[in-house]
This record gives sequence, C-alpha cells and structure tokens, in this order.
Amino acid sequence: MSSHPESPLKILYTEPSATIRLTNRLSGQIKALPPGKRIVVVCIGTDRSTGDSLGPLTGSLLSKYRSSLFELYGTLEHPVHAMNLDDTLAKISRDCDDPYVIAIDACLGTVSGIGTVFVGDGPLRPGAGVNKQLSPVGNIHVSGIVNIGGLLGYHVLQNTRLHLVMSMANLISRSLFVAITLASNIKEEAPSLNRGAL
Repeated sequence: MSSHPESPLKILYTEPSATIRLTNRLSGQIKALPPGKRIVVVCIGTDRSTGDSLGPLTGSLLSKYRSSLFELYGTLEHPVHAMNLDDTLAKISRDCDDPYVIAIDACLGTVSGIGTVFVGDGPLRPGAGVNKQLSPVGNIHVSGIVNIGGLLGYHVLQNTRLHLVMSMANLISRSLFVAITLASNIKEEAPSLNRGAL
C-alpha cells in the first residue's frame, strides 16, 4: 500500500457517478493488499434506531451476495453495536489472522452534508456522534451522514428518514461488493499473466 494516506473520498449518494467513484476508491484500496489478506467487513449500528441502522442495513444487503471473498459482521438480524462491539472485535482477532477490516457506520454532520458518504483511511470511532467512547474499528472506514449533529444526537437518529438510510446502504453495499469482486479477479489473473510472459 502507498505510504501516503489518500485524502478522504466525499460523495453525495444522489450523484450519478456515486457508485463508480465509490467502487473505484474501494477497489483501489483492496487491490493494494498483499495476496491472501483476509477481508473483514464490520457494519456497526442498531436496528432500533432508523438513523443508526445504516451499518446493519448495509450488512444485510451484503449478506445476500453470499460471497466467500470476505467475512461479514453486523446485519439487521445480528447487529454489531455498543454492547457487543468489543466481543465482536475479539472474535475477529481469534478467527482471522491480521485481517484487513473495512468498518461501516452512520454518522452525524451538517445539514449540507446529509446524504454524503465518506471513505477514509484508518479506523472510525463508533458512538462519537452521541458522545460514546467505543473501540476504534477498521483499517479503512466508510461512513454516511444520515442527519445533523448536535446536543440531541439520539433524538435526531430516531427521526431520520428510512428512505435516506436505505438509499445509502444500497449504494455502499453494491459498491463494496463490486470493488471486492473486481480486486479479487485482478489478483487471480495476475499469476496467469505472469506465467504467460515466461
């Protein structure tokens, strides 16, 4: 991987090129991984709050692909949230040897930022929008601004439009699945291309 971290990608979910831009950024990150590096996707949030359901919704959409290219934690049926986050991270450490973790979560921001999806290097800090101190998660993270931040974080999350969250979850899950699939196919083709050049 590059020694210089890439600047965060910021894209509004309604942009026509949103899927392509998000897929390209994520596949670029994944293609740079060493061969055999296991990918783990951790979708954080709860189905008990509309705004905070971006992670579990994304996880449930990803689970429908039934892909063996990545491990998945966090769905509507089995969410990863504040109460079980540390246990989940401990299980990942036990089950996967030094995996590449992609963390997905909702966040709060400005009015003008609502509907924006971010991809950034390094971990995200779940719960920061509602003043919780939780363990950081991810080698990279994908977060979506679902509503405005401020003193009423919990109340705002409860009053977030489901349509917005579903639309963002669809964008993130589709883009991530295509990115992982593309990156994996390129890695599989590389050895055969090298052999052909001999």
